[in-house]
Amino acid sequence: MAVPKRKISKARRDKRRNSHWKLDLPGMSKCPKCGEMKLAHRMCKACGYYNGREVVAVKEA
Repeated sequence: MAVPKRKISKARRDKRRNSHWKLDLPGMSKCPKCGEMKLAHRMCKACGYYNGREVVAVKEA
């Protein structure tokens, strides 16, 4: 049975563990229709277009 030769310090243990919980930034891209930033592979919330066609009619403010 494998047994650790030395105790792993708290700093070394925590350095190993700290990189998993961090959130990644979502993939943002510019809408070709209106130029707003939107999530990739999703409809633009500003103009309602996706893949060159209107998916949802957006009310003008």
